[in-house]
Amino acid sequence: VQKGEKLAHLESQHLGCFVFKPNSKKRRISSTAEGDYFSEGKNDSEDSGLRFATCQLLWKQINSEMEKIQDELNKQLFDNLINFLRQSHSEFQTESTEWMCRMKSSEIPTAALVLGVNVTDHDLTFKSLSEVLQDSITPYVVSLQAKECPGIKHLLQKLMGQLMNCYVDVDDSEEEECVNISQKKMRCSMASLSQWYKDVTKKSGFETSSKKRTSSSRHWQSPPIVVIFKDMESFTTKVLQDFIVISSQHIHEIPLVLIFGIATSPMIIHRLLPHSVSSLLCIELFQSLSCKEHMATVIDKLLLTTQFPFKLSEKVLQVLINIFLYHDFSVQNFIKGFQLSVVEHFYSQPLSVLCCQLQEAKKRINSLSHNQCENIRSLPSFRRYVESQVSEKQIALLTEDNFLKEVTQTLLEDLNSYHENYFPVLRCLHVFTSSLPKYPLGKQIRELHCACLGKRVWETEEYGSAVQLMRMLAKAELVAILQKCVEIFTSSSGKQFSNTIEKMEEFLTRFQNLEVAETNDIQDVSVSSQNELQKKTDLYHLQKTLLELKESKRSKKLTKFEMLRFEVVDFIESLVRSYLTPAEMQTLNEVVYFNTANTLREHLNAAPRIALHTALNNPYCYLKNQTLKSDVGCISNTAPDICIAYKLHLECGRLINLVDWLEAFSTVVTAVEGKDLDSTATDQMDEIIHARFIRAVSELELLGFIKPSKQKTDHVARLTWGGC
Repeated sequence: VQKGEKLAHLESQHLGCFVFKPNSKKRRISSTAEGDYFSEGKNDSEDSGLRFATCQLLWKQINSEMEKIQDELNKQLFDNLINFLRQSHSEFQTESTEWMCRMKSSEIPTAALVLGVNVTDHDLTFKSLSEVLQDSITPYVVSLQAKECPGIKHLLQKLMGQLMNCYVDVDDSEEEECVNISQKKMRCSMASLSQWYKDVTKKSGFETSSKKRTSSSRHWQSPPIVVIFKDMESFTTKVLQDFIVISSQHIHEIPLVLIFGIATSPMIIHRLLPHSVSSLLCIELFQSLSCKEHMATVIDKLLLTTQFPFKLSEKVLQVLINIFLYHDFSVQNFIKGFQLSVVEHFYSQPLSVLCCQLQEAKKRINSLSHNQCENIRSLPSFRRYVESQVSEKQIALLTEDNFLKEVTQTLLEDLNSYHENYFPVLRCLHVFTSSLPKYPLGKQIRELHCACLGKRVWETEEYGSAVQLMRMLAKAELVAILQKCVEIFTSSSGKQFSNTIEKMEEFLTRFQNLEVAETNDIQDVSVSSQNELQKKTDLYHLQKTLLELKESKRSKKLTKFEMLRFEVVDFIESLVRSYLTPAEMQTLNEVVYFNTANTLREHLNAAPRIALHTALNNPYCYLKNQTLKSDVGCISNTAPDICIAYKLHLECGRLINLVDWLEAFSTVVTAVEGKDLDSTATDQMDEIIHARFIRAVSELELLGFIKPSKQKTDHVARLTWGGC
């Protein structure tokens, strides 16, 4: 009976659920406090404010460049969409024959926008699209999401609310949606929307209150209403069907245009909508840029350039690329990982104060303190540099700060020159290897970049295979590659490539002369062969010719083209060995390269099972409270309730008796020495412990460690297999 009463009490406690909404006002942290954060927990907090300012400035420049890249990549897609919308709008405006036919058939102009599986990037694309449409086509752009539109009433409510830019008041008791406009209530329906649209466009000189007329002012006479379904696949079929059917009945009154955001395939439209509904849409397909191509452009513009001093090491770059390829295909998440790398580098590396433009870095070197000079001396790359110097210079570098600063300026200049020479040669090598069979050095330039960053690429088997294939390139292909390489070196900022360009142009001239010589030789051979055939028709000359052919096959000589091709490949190899040395071999590479891949992996590639087990089994790891320290295997009564319940449930089998679990929990919680309580206080304590236990069990169920069992009503089933 007591067990039954306890279970009933537990169930009644479990039914309570309270929600407290957080304060909508966000606490803003001043830049001074953020700058101080760079110095927290660091023994060397020198120049923390300058490092923070440099980090902010660098990321501002990178973000600005990223926005330009985004606009350039989306330009063609947005231009096509604008042309589509303008065409539909002009047809409605001029009431042409085509639009009249569409009105009679009740077809709605619809753009099926295939964006790809990188769903996390879609919001940014739609935000940019809405801004472009509002600037050039219409002020009436509505963006809808499936989670906001479970029914047709909610969809119309969101539609009219965004269009009219006002608060929408919904009374659930009346089953009607009303819009409060000028203290009047209007029913949310397509008829009311049509009436509202007529009211706002009845003036011939219509202009929006927030935007002036542009060159395409004729479109402002009757601007279309663009409805964007961000995640078309997630919408309920009935909601889409009802909205399309209702809208088609009012298409002759409202110039409505739909845009479907599609992540998978355009066929999803016909899977979700029956033919009777899809026939009401006049669909045109638009394809966005592939996320892989987008990613390649971002890496090319942000990482493979000397524009920004900050660089990523091979391991860090590989972590970001693996997350992109094997998790989400999200370019925005890649950029966030890149941003995290920038922040971590400036936070953890005191010498990142020199991670700026070369001229500014030279000025900062002169003002370095003795502690910062010691930081330079402690760098592994600088130690290798000191060991390679003569003993007198070693002593000066380790004892004299002024001499160290002079050498540091020279070393930073060398590092900058290394990057100016590295990227053009890398692009040139990629032009040679990207067209080889089976791509021994990778198809994308990022793969070649990672290979060159990590080790001496010319010592790898893949490079040997690539060189062998390069020695078999056809003449036309080789000439085209050389022309691309000349363009790369001509546009580069490296100062040492003038001789390289001259050498490649010489190769091109020799190939051209070789082609002319071969043409003349072929003509001479054809004339002489005809004369020889007339003379050598007897058996003796035929046998002699066969023997000469056999001997020529045994001792085959290289042709002029083959010899020239070998020269070209050898020249490219010399460039690779000279300029594509690994970045970690460069002195002071730690100043500009972020190489802590483990830190980045912990933040971005989380292991939730291990993190949860660590937090619940050893809360001190996260809370850093000295009272939470306990011996291995012991359960501290000062630990959070969920930690106590978790440790106790690890000692149970597949089915856990709730009453026994509660008694064990109560024993641990009340295990406080020197406290004698009367019966009344004991009863109150039991009720409090019951409530705490129920909350802990509910949290464990929410996290997925247990679930209710149908075998026994007073038991729960475990869903895990103990510790990690």
